[in-house]
Amino acid sequence: MDLALAEATRAEFAPTTTYLNTATCGVLPRSAVAAVRELAEAAGAGLPAGSGDFDRVNRTRAAFARLVGVGTDRVAVGSAVATHVGLVAASLPPGAEVLCSERDFASVINPFAVRGDLKMRYAPLESIAGAVGPDTALVALSAVQSADGRIADLPAVRAAATAHGARMLVDATQAAGWLPFDASPYDYTVTGGYKWLLGGRGASYLTVSREAQDSLTPLHAGWVAAESMWDATYGPMAELAHGARRFDESPGFLAYHAAEPSLALLELIGVEAVHAHDTALAARYRAGLARLGHEPVPGEAAIVSVPGLTDRLPALQAAGITLSARAGFLRASFHLYTTEADVDHLLNALDTPA
Repeated sequence: MDLALAEATRAEFAPTTTYLNTATCGVLPRSAVAAVRELAEAAGAGLPAGSGDFDRVNRTRAAFARLVGVGTDRVAVGSAVATHVGLVAASLPPGAEVLCSERDFASVINPFAVRGDLKMRYAPLESIAGAVGPDTALVALSAVQSADGRIADLPAVRAAATAHGARMLVDATQAAGWLPFDASPYDYTVTGGYKWLLGGRGASYLTVSREAQDSLTPLHAGWVAAESMWDATYGPMAELAHGARRFDESPGFLAYHAAEPSLALLELIGVEAVHAHDTALAARYRAGLARLGHEPVPGEAAIVSVPGLTDRLPALQAAGITLSARAGFLRASFHLYTTEADVDHLLNALDTPA
């Protein structure tokens, strides 16, 4: 990103640690913190504005739609990825085959697995396209693996699913915000808003293709799922919303008031610029690891995971470095607020004998 934009970005963030943990939770921009504080103070004062703003929710919906390349009529808002996936799981008939990638994030798998009457199959991420078969009803996988940053070959999986008449669900939680991601080819996508999208917990997004919308029953439909929601606050609604808004949950306003300025910041900078920044820092870290004799999981993602170093986590945290241990890996993740100095701080700490 250019210097002016870089300065504007730095002005928005104030982490007090070397923060390399966006794959767990993103850092809120100052503008998002201000929006949350404004809403909370209004609620504490008993002001009308304290009840939250649906217009902000809808602006956030539209911003997310632009980010992932779909129309707003394909986007539903909610609070958690697992809830969105559960809606898709509930739509499948007993005995339907669901193909997932091995050791994917639990929210992508559990809503299908706990039903007990679906046929679950699992394949390695690298060969999941070849595992799609004539009996597969749905392929569900993450665009980027949470534990180790491996990136799925989504076009290959989409082609295989189409060839066999299967639908496809993609979890973009670890992708959208740093990796250019187009949701339009997929029947369903789910995205948590509190990681790379820089919002708070409680904002998540479901996209549903127009062809797939009639296949889902809005099981948690409240008044916000009505075409005219202010006329549907009591009694059965007269008409469901025409698009994916029929799958909305009542929004957690604190999260969506935070999400609006966060998504605006990502739009201002552009995902391509974010991608270049994040992956350059990840490459710097990979090169440093090689010099130290450590071998991370191969790839070019903004998530870098190294096996065998999880025992170093307490010392790294004591040195003011925030990262995580996942599935036997020491996992670092690099985003807008990360600098080269942050990467070098981590490498220097790893170079210090345990």
